[in-house]
Amino acid sequence: MVSRRSFMWLTGAAAGLSVTRVSAQRGRSPGSDVAPGALAPSIAALTSMRDRARPITADERRARIERARKIMGEQHIDAIVLAGGTSLLYFTGIRWGNSERLFAVVIPKTGNPYVVCPGFEEDRAREQLALGPLVHTDVAVWQEDESPFERVVQGLKDRGIGAGRVGVEETAKFVFADSIAAAAPALHVTSATPVTAGCRMIKDAHEVALMRLACEATLNCYEAVFKALKPGMTQNQVTSLIAAAYGRLGFPGFASVQVGEYTALPHGSITPQTIREGTIIMIDDGCTVEGYQSDITRTFVLGRATDKMKRVFDIVHQAQTAALNAARPGVALEAIDAAGRKVVVDGGYGPGYKYFSHRLGHGMGMDGHEWPYLVKNNMYGWEKALKLQPGMVFSDEPGIYIRGEFGVRLEDDMHITADGAELLTPQSPSIESPFGA
Repeated sequence: MVSRRSFMWLTGAAAGLSVTRVSAQRGRSPGSDVAPGALAPSIAALTSMRDRARPITADERRARIERARKIMGEQHIDAIVLAGGTSLLYFTGIRWGNSERLFAVVIPKTGNPYVVCPGFEEDRAREQLALGPLVHTDVAVWQEDESPFERVVQGLKDRGIGAGRVGVEETAKFVFADSIAAAAPALHVTSATPVTAGCRMIKDAHEVALMRLACEATLNCYEAVFKALKPGMTQNQVTSLIAAAYGRLGFPGFASVQVGEYTALPHGSITPQTIREGTIIMIDDGCTVEGYQSDITRTFVLGRATDKMKRVFDIVHQAQTAALNAARPGVALEAIDAAGRKVVVDGGYGPGYKYFSHRLGHGMGMDGHEWPYLVKNNMYGWEKALKLQPGMVFSDEPGIYIRGEFGVRLEDDMHITADGAELLTPQSPSIESPFGA
């Protein structure tokens, strides 16, 4: 699934412009092997935080599978099919991309899960299975001239599921779901989202701790970069600083940087931009810690802000606080958006989406954007009846965007607790001192 983060990196990289993504391939992050003397002092002072991250265990993933089975019973779903992607990793620990060849883990409501795998990939699959909760799982291989969908259907029949409802994970290709349905007309193929999202949208203490660490690392990165900024720097130079900072911190990360009038575009522009004294700057996105994401936006001015910039910042800050104060278990998702939006509109930047042009927030976890969403008339039907529950994590990101002038967005990650909500990082205190004195 291509996220906003990945899409912006792809488009920026293709243009050779201002969006940088830091990859942790081969266990290294760009900047991690740069001599400290070659870095700005604030970035050279950063140290690795990797030893504070505790991986998700096989036992934790087994508990997730049992939770999924409980929800399958509630949803009258007899099995779910997970192709490559985040949900597969969440439940099994297997890292596998989607291609035209089906690789799938099938989890029945009762009975043992099983794997459907291309024959030439069996060794790679078993290597990963040995590290997770499915070490003794059956592997049904298929050769290039055979149908993987028949393997899926046969495995279901072997577990007594010749008819009934089978959920397919939402990011699987349509051709996979369609072909399973064609191979077993007695099966009703439906969405597995109520099961996968039903598990993933409630984070346990370990997951929240990983996200809190990711947020802390991102804020440390941003502060170090802020202290290293100088007039005349381009977007590319700033994103290079960000890459170096994440390299020092030890986590793969990403950021988009927008300057001046381009901060009025919520997801920015690929137009080359240069920082000047007194221009407004917006840095957005985050990093990944053991598969869990942060997503933080800071908007600030290098030097002195205008009175209008300060006023808009204050309204956005108040809107973020209003959303936080409104969030507690049992509250409708759309009420959080309404609380933040009311502050913006009452501050003179309305109506509706005229200046605050996007939803208040999105769910967060292993994907930077995941269920559920804080918005009126939620676009995903299964979410419409949802209310806030302890363990949910969202972005809290109101903004005001004045086309042709500037924009301000403040984004922190919000954890729903037993009796309210907390931000995983401190709010930005001011537009001129975004990290305090």
